Amino acid sequence: MSASAADWCVGPTPGVPQKAVLDVLSKRFGVSGTVRDLGSQQDRNFRVQPESGESYVLKVSNPATGPDALRAQCQAVEHLTTTAPGLRLPRARRGTDGEYLQPLRTESGELHCRLFDYVDGEPIMDSRYLAPHVIARLGELSGRITAGLAGFTPVGIVPSTMWDLRNALEVVESLAPHMSEAKDAQRVLRAALGAHRVVAAVADRLPVQMIHGDVTDNNVVFDRQRDGRPLPAGVIDFGDLSYGWTVAELAVTCTSILHHHGASPASVLPAVRAFHTVRPLGPDETAVLWPLIVLRASVLVASGRYDVQHDPGNAYAAAALEREWAMFEMATSQPVEVMTAQLCHELEQSATEAGRLARAHDQHSVLWASDGHAPGYEEQSVRLAVVDLSVHNDALHSGRWLSEGIESELVAHTLAEHPSARAVRTAHGEHRLTRARTDVTTSTATLALGVELHPRSSAVVHAPWAGTVVPGAGRALTLTRDDGPALFLDGVDATVERGPVVAGQPLGTVPGAGNGDGLWIQLSQLESAVVPPRFVSADLAAGWLAVCPDPTRLLVADPAPDCGVSAGAVPGESAAELLLRRDRAFARVQEHYYLEPPRIERGWRHHLVDTEARTYLDMLNNVTVLGHGHPVLSDAVHRQWQRLNTNSRFHYGSVVELSERLAELLPPELDTVFLVNSGSEAVDLALRLAWAATERQDVVAVGEAYHGWTFASDAVSTSIADNPNALVSRPSWVHTVPAPNSYRGRHRGTQAHRYGPEAAEAIAELARSGRAPAAFVAEAYYGNAGGMALPDGYLEQVYAATRAAGGLCIADEVQVGYGRLGTWFWGFEQQGVVPDIVTIAKSMGNGHPLGAVITRRGIADAYRSQGYFFASAGGSPVSSTVGLTVLDVLRDEGLRENASTVGAYLKAGLEALAERHPLIGAVHGNGLYLGVEFVRDRVTLEPATEETAAICERLRELGAIVQPTSDRQCVLKIKPPMCLTDRSADVFLSALDDVLSHGW
Repeated sequence: MSASAADWCVGPTPGVPQKAVLDVLSKRFGVSGTVRDLGSQQDRNFRVQPESGESYVLKVSNPATGPDALRAQCQAVEHLTTTAPGLRLPRARRGTDGEYLQPLRTESGELHCRLFDYVDGEPIMDSRYLAPHVIARLGELSGRITAGLAGFTPVGIVPSTMWDLRNALEVVESLAPHMSEAKDAQRVLRAALGAHRVVAAVADRLPVQMIHGDVTDNNVVFDRQRDGRPLPAGVIDFGDLSYGWTVAELAVTCTSILHHHGASPASVLPAVRAFHTVRPLGPDETAVLWPLIVLRASVLVASGRYDVQHDPGNAYAAAALEREWAMFEMATSQPVEVMTAQLCHELEQSATEAGRLARAHDQHSVLWASDGHAPGYEEQSVRLAVVDLSVHNDALHSGRWLSEGIESELVAHTLAEHPSARAVRTAHGEHRLTRARTDVTTSTATLALGVELHPRSSAVVHAPWAGTVVPGAGRALTLTRDDGPALFLDGVDATVERGPVVAGQPLGTVPGAGNGDGLWIQLSQLESAVVPPRFVSADLAAGWLAVCPDPTRLLVADPAPDCGVSAGAVPGESAAELLLRRDRAFARVQEHYYLEPPRIERGWRHHLVDTEARTYLDMLNNVTVLGHGHPVLSDAVHRQWQRLNTNSRFHYGSVVELSERLAELLPPELDTVFLVNSGSEAVDLALRLAWAATERQDVVAVGEAYHGWTFASDAVSTSIADNPNALVSRPSWVHTVPAPNSYRGRHRGTQAHRYGPEAAEAIAELARSGRAPAAFVAEAYYGNAGGMALPDGYLEQVYAATRAAGGLCIADEVQVGYGRLGTWFWGFEQQGVVPDIVTIAKSMGNGHPLGAVITRRGIADAYRSQGYFFASAGGSPVSSTVGLTVLDVLRDEGLRENASTVGAYLKAGLEALAERHPLIGAVHGNGLYLGVEFVRDRVTLEPATEETAAICERLRELGAIVQPTSDRQCVLKIKPPMCLTDRSADVFLSALDDVLSHGW
């Protein structure tokens, strides 16, 4: 070691009496005011608040920092005011003598002090979650400061410090022996040595400039956005300014991200991309970025432990120990090669440019031979069938992907389907649905980094190249070589011992399909001693696939003989690529959920699955009341489509049976059914029925409601969330009454009973004015406003007023009907009324386009005056079969009862969260029709609109699909499939608690 611990650790700044601080402020800077100690790891910082005017920070510098370095820090800030405009920076104030540096005398001697503008904002001292766009802004800020300092040359000498990553290994070697835990010290030292070797190979080619050296979460000030998330705005300290590798600035920034809640190595990628946009990274810089992150984390741990040991009273240093160790753990959790390959992928740089050259497919022999044939046997005779284990495989329907042994079953099926194939292989780089799991809040390791070979009969495994065999545990062995990737095999009954082998030499045998788990084959460019994982999650897919290249070419000399390759086994376009196609071909007004939506291609019960085999808890899909992929429904549709599908003017049984079943679910007087294709059409038809029956057109609707997109249903929709112009674009025949919102409306709590009489009087007044309504239309349970019950007696009073004026009462049950409320099958039952017309859809078809209008015979017959009614697909044989099957499953699986019990359990859990998290203003609803309303203040009820959107984005990251609702978009819309379980409710509650506790 060329330096001792004392050479790097400067020790604490001597104590500074407050009187001395006040004296220097008054005499040297002409400033007076109150002073508060801010704390620091090495310097002494004091907040100065004059009686009027701007605030300042007085920094008393450590004696080890020379005056040239201190002046350079002031000069750098002045330089950045020009080269990086708009950033908040701590500009130094000159003293009464015109100098930045002023002497401050203490009992320990004379110290230097400077006075800086106080930079408004707050650093992040805790480990709260940082959203990707916040991390990106942090990377952008780091890039702007780095680019802004590129031409800066200070006056005087700025010495190198322990924070200059060019000195990192020396620092760690000096300080690690002083760590109290020898095991931790060895880990840190090994990590630093490994990282240094990578950096040293290109160190002479790395650009060097003056860098800030500490653009970190704890040294950057943040503003709070409207959604409550922090947004980087400036930096508060230039104490680590020195010459260094330019890329080191980004490494420092990235390291600081790694201790935050929910962070992973992939969390830094937005920062890297943003930095690269401002100050492009060269290939060599990309190659050393992750090793420098490891070195930075190692220095932090070693220096932090040393400081606490030698300055036990340093609370600032002590408080940082836990997060410093978290950074180190995260920085070393993935191999450097993987992270470097991932970074190259993100920046569209080749791994070759970054110093890695894949050598997976040089000259080799074929790995295996079957039926006694030697390796290299004619490819046509060793054709391989490919088994599809991806999300796209139709054989994995009905939740079969969760079944134990499903992979072996599919292998056997594939062999039977391809009798000419001598073996079945899996696909490299495939996200296996068979490895996906439900009710988890983190990504599952589904990406295959190797392939499995399942020979039809016993096969011999041969060395594809010369190398050294190293036996592993069980039936595993590794074949290493000096000039290429290592080969990992598992499932071999080995016939060789540890030692060298030649190309083509037999290594062992693999039993035929059905007599074992097959042969696992994986290549790795990691250090030979490191056994790579077989499966990884999608966030670092590109990095892992680069270091674990495809071994398929070891199975046959030419991959062309593969047979049975399905579309699902071949990597498809990403979610982002598909989104671009959607944007080009699909009208943009047809919006999608989320800023970066996952590509959802499969569902099962109350879960959705994306193409990376990530499962999501579906807390939103009230359309699929039975759940996704229900086998009874799919089988029924398949059978009916094979038989017949046509329109309802033909005579067949299912349309009659469905109409009868629907009428039986309603009060006796509602005995006549129309079948349509959607909720919008149902509401539109209901209004037309009222117009025909009453021979007038005026309609009374309730505020903040959504009823559909057709002309008539849109006209009575008053929600400005769905249409910002809803209140000003309504036709003259639509009249509204206020939303009977008992939480935030004009009448709240016990006063909500006033809504009914007021609405009734408005209807009576409308009739007195000669505009008697044809109909009153309302959701029977207030869904669009957040899933809350109408005030008791509301519909009874309003219906009575409507009927007294000669109008009809329409209950819109499109969202709430079909047992979702648990206690009641229909929303209007909660109000104790019987409407004249009921509209239903959504749940009625479990996602199939199916709706209905149920009314009295006389009202239905009145439509004759308008002509006849017809809907091409409404009531078709397939649609009728869907409707009947949904009713059967609702009954047979007790889904209404499940909605009642699980809904009560979920609501109780949400109410418990409300007791701990003041952002939750109220929990609305019943059964599995719930709403969680977020407010910034429980007294003023200011809607937390932006927070709600951000919370939904974060919940999606945690695997829960939910969206905002209400005109204020501040309510979580919780309407999951009615098969939701208590366990899944717990998963959602845990995820929501995580977000509210740690940020979004």
